[in-house]
Amino acid sequence: MSSLRDEIDMSKLPKSVAIIMDGNGRWAKKRFLPRKLGHKAGADTLENISRVADDLGIEHLTVYAFSTENWKRTEEEVGAIMDLLRNYLDRYIRTAEKENIKIDIIGEKNRLAPDIQDRIRRIEEISKDKPGMNLHIALNYGGRDDILRGVKKIAEKVKNGEINPDDITEDTISSSLDTHFYPDPEIVIRTSGEERISNFLLWQIAYSEFVFNSKFWPDYSAEDLYGDICYYQTRDRRFGGR
Repeated sequence: MSSLRDEIDMSKLPKSVAIIMDGNGRWAKKRFLPRKLGHKAGADTLENISRVADDLGIEHLTVYAFSTENWKRTEEEVGAIMDLLRNYLDRYIRTAEKENIKIDIIGEKNRLAPDIQDRIRRIEEISKDKPGMNLHIALNYGGRDDILRGVKKIAEKVKNGEINPDDITEDTISSSLDTHFYPDPEIVIRTSGEERISNFLLWQIAYSEFVFNSKFWPDYSAEDLYGDICYYQTRDRRFGGR
């Protein structure tokens, strides 16, 4: 059976991919299931797609797991998401020797429960030397918050006389953001049919290509990723030029 993977031009494979994993709740509602089971199915899909992307040769995958606005959801739903995160991190820690993927968390981690912060530190230490793909999980992340925190870092340097305001460049700002250590995404995929950014990587996606997939995230498959990359490769990326 043929696969869309065979149609991917490996010479034009994006190095950095970002995914807004949307539709877990609606996936559950459609099946008359609790929302927490939708998030559980979404976490399983993340594991699968991470391995698919690693096998394909993508270097960086950034996924939007929990935004700064998601705290507005019910206490029950937020608690379920945090428990899933604990289970996800614990599972990786238990199987770390077999895993190939490097994991780090971007976002404001101080608001997270202390035990989750401990797990994050442990998993980042365990996986830092892995040879495979870099999985960047955006957790308690917001694009505006990222820029705000970055601007404060720069302002502190100006205050301390480390840099001159006239010397601030785009690179200065980029280097102050949570994503300073890896390239901006060439493609942003959003599932569930919604067509908005939702405060995700606002600075970093200035010239990203967007692909909107109608499937709910728990239904997103390897073939969907291959198809979205093939579609991305049809785009003429001019970066403002002709």
